[in-house]
Amino acid sequence: MKTQIIILAAGHGKRMQSELPKALTPLHGKPFIAHVLGAVKESGVCDKPIIIIGQKGDQVRETLGPSYTYAVQDKQLGTGHAVMIAENIAQNADLVVVLYADHPLVSSQTIKNIVNTHIQDNAILTMATATVPDFLDWRSAFVAFGRFIRDENNNISKIVEMKDATEEEKEIKEVNPAYMCFDATWLWSHLHTLKNENAQEEYYLTDLVGMAFNENQKITTISIDPREALGVNTKEQLETIEKL
Repeated sequence: MKTQIIILAAGHGKRMQSELPKALTPLHGKPFIAHVLGAVKESGVCDKPIIIIGQKGDQVRETLGPSYTYAVQDKQLGTGHAVMIAENIAQNADLVVVLYADHPLVSSQTIKNIVNTHIQDNAILTMATATVPDFLDWRSAFVAFGRFIRDENNNISKIVEMKDATEEEKEIKEVNPAYMCFDATWLWSHLHTLKNENAQEEYYLTDLVGMAFNENQKITTISIDPREALGVNTKEQLETIEKL
C-alpha cells in the first residue's frame, strides 16, 4: 500500500513575533519542520512527503531543499483546504496521512502506529487521540484543541473545535492532535463537500470525522503521549516545548 504524507506548513507565525514562516521557527537548533521530517524519515512510511507552503513558502523551500514535493496554499482557508491543494500530487496513494509543521514532537513510532493500525483495522479513518488529566501547567495549551465527541457506544461521532464548543464540551479531556490517516479514495471523494459554516469560516479537515461516522464507516484511534500532540502558536508555547 502506498502511503503519502502531507505536512501542513503554510502558517505565518504572526503570534511567534517573528519574520520567519512558522515552520522554520528553531527548536533546539533545528526548524520545527525538520523535527517532523526526521520523524517521517525514521518511520519509513513515505519517501517523499508533500509540504503545503504559504506566502513565505520560498524560504521553506530554500531551507529544506529538493528532497520534498511542495504545493502552495495562497489563502489560508483551513486545514481541509490545505489538503485539497495536494490532491493532484497525491493521486496515486492508497493512504494519506496528515501532519503539521508546528507539531515538532510527533514521533516516528506514532506515525508508524497510525499507518499500521489503519491497515490492520481496514479503516476509512485512523486518528491519534491524547487524554489529559487537566488543563493546568504545560497542558494549558490543550484548552485550544478540538474535543472528541463519543456516542453511547464510545464510538467517536465527531470532533468539535474549541471555538465552536459548548461549555460542557470544553470540559472533555480527550483532545485532538489532528494526526490523521485516511483511505485516499474516500478522502478525495469527501473533501470537496466540506463547508465553512463555523466560527472561523474555514474548511476543517476534522469535519470529515462526522461524515465518516454518519456513513457508518470504520473509524479507529490510537492513544499517544499528550506531549507528542503539542503544537506551537506562541512564544510561551515554544518555551514549554523546549523544556519538555
